[in-house]
Amino acid sequence: MNCVSCRAKSCRSLESCGVEKFSLPEIKEEYKKTDNQKILQAAARLVDYGRAGTLSRMEEIAEFIRMMNYKKPGLAYCYGMEQDAKLVRDFFKSRGIRLRTVSCTAGAMAQDELNENSCIHKVSCNPLAQAEELNAEEADFVIIMGICLGHDILLQKNLKADFTTLVVKDRVFNHQPLLALREN
Repeated sequence: MNCVSCRAKSCRSLESCGVEKFSLPEIKEEYKKTDNQKILQAAARLVDYGRAGTLSRMEEIAEFIRMMNYKKPGLAYCYGMEQDAKLVRDFFKSRGIRLRTVSCTAGAMAQDELNENSCIHKVSCNPLAQAEELNAEEADFVIIMGICLGHDILLQKNLKADFTTLVVKDRVFNHQPLLALREN
């Protein structure tokens, strides 16, 4: 597929373009699963009926946590963003939501211990430890904040909980990667 280049945009009027490789009947069956319905319905309550654009991402996440009845939400964050992580923790705390917070440096391991090609003996990001700690604490939902590319993949692959991204790391554009495209 190349949806960006499509001129017809027939999918926007409930008509399939017919080039998709997935099976529409199989996808419809997937949506019928209880877990998928629960998430889909909670997401719809955040954006349908004129609500789109009325809540910040943080407010959406807080409301989603409540709607989904998550009991043990967590925050996996980059140590370099710890001051912001404290603000995020305090935001959720003020709304009655206690986050389990785990820094990327949890476990205090050196880079050369984790990466067999590294000769740097300084603290390393440790996304596998973040995931394991959140799994051990039985986090049922995880907010991901500023984890490096690649490390975020390892974290997400190993989390047992649902998760969403609050902030992606982009040191050049103050964690707003689309600015790279808009400033030209």
